Amino acid sequence: KDVRSQFWETYEVVAGEVDSEFLERYNGDIDIIPTFAGLFSAVTTSFIIASQPNSEDTTNALLTQLILLVANGTSAPQSITLPQPAGYSSSNVWAQSLAYASLLLSLFAAFGAILGKQW
Repeated sequence: KDVRSQFWETYEVVAGEVDSEFLERYNGDIDIIPTFAGLFSAVTTSFIIASQPNSEDTTNALLTQLILLVANGTSAPQSITLPQPAGYSSSNVWAQSLAYASLLLSLFAAFGAILGKQW
């Protein structure tokens, strides 16, 4: 065998070892990313839900109106005024925007990890 063929055979063996180590290391890392992204998304979603405006008053008023409609039969019930929602402060809008952005980025990270794993 000449020197060139020996070089390429050695290169193939060494490159195969380095590539397999690289794939093992990053394959394990890619397995972890969707787990943490999912946990982060769940926590972010709970914060988003907790920071939503309270709609219980509107729901209670509409349920009361339905009960009165059923109780009165076909006659029209008394009109019930629905509570007006309070305005949003700029800091609340800013915090909500950041929460939705972090949720979106977390889901994109999980999606990217899954695409990388399948590739």
